[in-house]
Amino acid sequence: MIKLRLKRFGKKREASFRLVATNSTSRRDGRPLEELGFYNPRTKETRLDTEAIRARLSQGAQPTDTVRSLLEKGGLITKTVRPAEIVGKQKQAEAREAAAAEARKAEAEAKAAAEAAKAEAAAATAPAAEEASAEA
Repeated sequence: MIKLRLKRFGKKREASFRLVATNSTSRRDGRPLEELGFYNPRTKETRLDTEAIRARLSQGAQPTDTVRSLLEKGGLITKTVRPAEIVGKQKQAEAREAAAAEARKAEAEAKAAAEAAKAEAAAATAPAAEEASAEA
């Protein structure tokens, strides 16, 4: 299977990438079948050979996630929502709802504890006031 992926080059900590078409079993920086573009993440500069990329996609080449996002930004492919993204967003929404419910529960418990402490303090001061009035 042919993959569209990024090939790293450049100095240490100053990486740039070439967008290449390569066999899926070959190494990341191995010899590509064809170079299709360039991407610099520091300056966000992107140059794409649109005709060659469209030809490779029509042949069945599969882009990696990062390359897919670059192609979507370049307007070569339409943005698609993958099932994994949908499931992930649902899980995040469920987690937010659970956290909000837990916060509401903790707030209600704290409020009840504060009211109980206030009632206990009032009850403790009432007998002391009665003793003081009885002594007088």
